[in-house]
Amino acid sequence: MVIDCRTMESAEEEALLVQDSEEENSELSDDELQEAFAKGLLKPGMNLLVDKPKKFANNVEGLKQCLADFRKDLPWVERLSLTNLPAADVLPQVEGTTSALAGGEVDADDDFQREMCFYRQAQATVLEALPLLSKHGIATKRPDDYFAEMAKSDQHMQKIRKKLISKQMILERSEKAKKLREQRKFGKKVQIEVIQKRQKEKKAMMSAVKKYQKGMTDKLEFLEGDQKMNNQSSQGSKKAVNKKGPNNKRKFKEQKFGFGGKKSGKKWNTKESYNDVSSFRARIAHGKGGKKGKGGKQNKRPGKSVRKKMKGRS
Repeated sequence: MVIDCRTMESAEEEALLVQDSEEENSELSDDELQEAFAKGLLKPGMNLLVDKPKKFANNVEGLKQCLADFRKDLPWVERLSLTNLPAADVLPQVEGTTSALAGGEVDADDDFQREMCFYRQAQATVLEALPLLSKHGIATKRPDDYFAEMAKSDQHMQKIRKKLISKQMILERSEKAKKLREQRKFGKKVQIEVIQKRQKEKKAMMSAVKKYQKGMTDKLEFLEGDQKMNNQSSQGSKKAVNKKGPNNKRKFKEQKFGFGGKKSGKKWNTKESYNDVSSFRARIAHGKGGKKGKGGKQNKRPGKSVRKKMKGRS
């Protein structure tokens, strides 16, 4: 396979020239068509596509020129043309299998085999061309300090970067707003559940208070609410509830008003208290065991007549 870069460039230039000449020789330009359409001269059905017969040009001089270019004996650096067979496939050799290209026959209808043949041929060409290029002093790698001007300016890339950042920020804001909406919905749901729970507890507590006021129950568990006491207090309260006896209301009234029954005559003597003389003290009863003042004399109260005289003097 022979690749001639110069012939390809000349063919591209001729194609561009032919295209330019066809555009110049066209009967109507775009501006003329737009003006005709604005004036209403163009209507549906007026313009019909007609298949023109293809013109075959026998350019003998051009063909001779191309043939002469092929026959020129130029150095390889000017031609850069190589003819190579496809490179050997290493993978089947490693795996111990046979390649489809080993026999040299390629099925043109098989797309995979055809493309692999092109790939292996280009690979063989590169392996042969790189040493030749380095031999003729043609660089194939960029130097470390190579500066290549970008196709787009830095200002344009900065605009693109800002646009991308703005899009990313918009996406982040939308995600945050979505999360906030979900949280609000969840929070509202939780708030409704809490309110319903409180209303239910309040209703149950009011009914328990009414039952307690009417004497239908003697339990005060509704006063504790949701807060649970520690293990000792809870165990103690359970024991107190389980014991048989008066309730808290009855105990409070007994502590305030007494235990009921007869109030007068509490200090009357009984047969047992009359016969009990263990607390009797003879000295205290006859005034012999009283306290003495200074000098060992008893501190006696003055008599009635003396007290009257003292009042008269004052």
